[in-house]
Amino acid sequence: MHVRAHILWFALAVAPACGKKSEPSPELSPVPIAESAAFAHVAVGEHGFLPTSLALPKGAAGSTVAVTFVRTTDETCAKEVVFPDLGIKKDLPLNKPVTVDVPTDAARTLTFQCGMAMYKGALVVR
Repeated sequence: MHVRAHILWFALAVAPACGKKSEPSPELSPVPIAESAAFAHVAVGEHGFLPTSLALPKGAAGSTVAVTFVRTTDETCAKEVVFPDLGIKKDLPLNKPVTVDVPTDAARTLTFQCGMAMYKGALVVR
């Protein structure tokens, strides 16, 4: 699938959720990603990251999953994504996909957050 197709799928999948006015539940369980996943998507809207948690399959030594973040509004402080444990910090320009290659070679939980640590999420490698 081409990048444009991924972005179109992503926009169609998250568009209804981005228009909601209610806060997402902090007790959501990780959204499972297919066992052979090579990529995952996170929308960044006025209520933070959606989904807030993703379950990624553990891979072989050196394996990674490309996690794509797309900021869909200026009505948020989440204008960057930070992975404190990995030392990664990336700006999130409006409506432009930003990909972070996340190591999946060990079972662990990797947190990500906005630059002010007001919005947080997690990638659960298992």
